[in-house]
Amino acid sequence: MMINEIIKLRTTHYAIRDTSKKGVALLVVLFIIMAITILSLGFLSRSDVDLACGQNMILRTQMDYLAESGLEHAKGLILNPQDVTGEYWAGDHNLQLVAGSNDYYNVEVARDSNDCCNYTINCDAYRLKDSETVGRSSLTAELRLDPCIAYWVGKSTTIHTEITINGDVYCNDDLEINGVVNGDVFSKKDITGSGSVTGQKNESVPTPPISSPGLDCSHFSPQYYYNGLGPYLVQTLPDPCYSSLPEPGLNNPAHVYYSDGDLKLYGDINITGTLVVEKDLKLEEDSSLTITAFKDFPALLIGKEIKIEKDNRSITVNGLAQVNKRIDMGNKTGSSLNVIGALCITNDEGIKNTNGCTVEITAFPDKAAIETWPTADAANRWTPAGGAFFRSIQRK
Repeated sequence: MMINEIIKLRTTHYAIRDTSKKGVALLVVLFIIMAITILSLGFLSRSDVDLACGQNMILRTQMDYLAESGLEHAKGLILNPQDVTGEYWAGDHNLQLVAGSNDYYNVEVARDSNDCCNYTINCDAYRLKDSETVGRSSLTAELRLDPCIAYWVGKSTTIHTEITINGDVYCNDDLEINGVVNGDVFSKKDITGSGSVTGQKNESVPTPPISSPGLDCSHFSPQYYYNGLGPYLVQTLPDPCYSSLPEPGLNNPAHVYYSDGDLKLYGDINITGTLVVEKDLKLEEDSSLTITAFKDFPALLIGKEIKIEKDNRSITVNGLAQVNKRIDMGNKTGSSLNVIGALCITNDEGIKNTNGCTVEITAFPDKAAIETWPTADAANRWTPAGGAFFRSIQRK
């Protein structure tokens, strides 16, 4: 009896021990599964974060490129002010490179009031999702038009001590500088003189940085085209001409005034439009001339030369002035020439006899840029800006 009980107890003990081993193995397996699960969740979570970071990086890169495209958009229109309605492109909002996409950019352009060849451009690129902004990049840049020609001369010339030029200069021959040039100088041959040049002197330049405007009086006689439309009739001026100009005429949208020979001016004359003189323009007694061009049209076109005949005469030009021979200030005390835009003297010695006078030429590319139409189907475009570069680009 006792032997049987002892055997029974041992059998029960082994059974209990076997069950205990099975429970421990199950716990080990559960711990291993739990560890694998935790590690897998960690890897999945980290992968999701890496994926989100990658998507954010792609979005940021795309917005950066879009903002840079906005800067290039502004640069192109600043170089071609003929393509905009105002003097220069001031920017726009909600622009798109791809129509119908969710990517937009805003551009704001401000011209430097002290130097009209400099612009500040702000571009804000962003992506919309369900009317919410999910990505953004903002850049600000300084754009410089370079070269920006204020004074273009076709033959050997001297910039006299009475002459100040705010902008760049090109001479298609030898150039002597005794005055002040606040800009760069380009010459086909040598540059001499004791004057002041704030920029670089570039001698032996094989080709001009920009061409001459290429205007001809025949483009406006006896009719002209404007914005590709026309023909329109010019308003002929009598010689001599006094302060009371005739009306420009109903069929003369650019207000082109035309003289088929020499033109003598008396009194104070103000023209909003274009003055074209086939031969010489002469300022006589008690005379002054102020011209402000219409957008994309020249202000003054002279077939031969400008002559100052008396003391204390003044010419102010807002826009492009092209003179085919020279400007003779006549050493007339108190007389002045002020060009805000660009001055091009194509075939002679430039500005001479300036003793007692003041001459100032300031580059203003938006005013000087033109688009004329010698014929109804052929436009002639010109701008004093030969190129442009970004002086700085910063992330806001």
